[in-house]
Amino acid sequence: MELAYYSDYAVRLVNSEDPARGKDTLTSVEAVRDLFGGYGTGARRATDADVTRFRSVRARLRSVFEAADQGDETLAVDLLNSLLLEFPVSPQISGHDFRDDDGRPLWHMHLADHPSNATAGYAAIAAMGLAFHLTEYGVDRLGLCEASPCRNAYLDTSTNRSRRYCSDRCATRANVAAYRARKRLEADRSGKTGRTADSAQRTAASGER
Repeated sequence: MELAYYSDYAVRLVNSEDPARGKDTLTSVEAVRDLFGGYGTGARRATDADVTRFRSVRARLRSVFEAADQGDETLAVDLLNSLLLEFPVSPQISGHDFRDDDGRPLWHMHLADHPSNATAGYAAIAAMGLAFHLTEYGVDRLGLCEASPCRNAYLDTSTNRSRRYCSDRCATRANVAAYRARKRLEADRSGKTGRTADSAQRTAASGER
């Protein structure tokens, strides 16, 4: 089972909204289908009603990331468990598109689309993928980007648990901002040191008179 692939369902849905900038790309049934990759039975089942339902699931998934980001492990697990209860998965053994040297299927576990509607299917896969990631790697591997104002979700797969940003672009932007802040601080300190030295010189000259 490709757990990273399934957990990415949750990240894609959460990041369809940028609350800090007031942006939301989840505004049409086409946007819902795009979250599925634009194909498959789940995408074909999507209707206009799924836009609102997807937004509701998105808010709940973001709450999981927010709890994890704040270090509230129990809350993150409780929120995710509530999604798993509401949207159970349908596991299947699959061998499609994969063959060994003898031409036999390479059997693997697959999370099947939920039959009721597009939202239920997507939510089940996203929640289960996120649950596998959480239990395999730890709650602290669920993060929100630290490059203000971005608060995109990400899954930390680094070997030393060091990831802090959702993308290289945000990491670069944050590093540039930090560099400029250091330079301003150094300039301020240099200015204060210069003013202190001038004041000392004037005081000494006054005393000599």
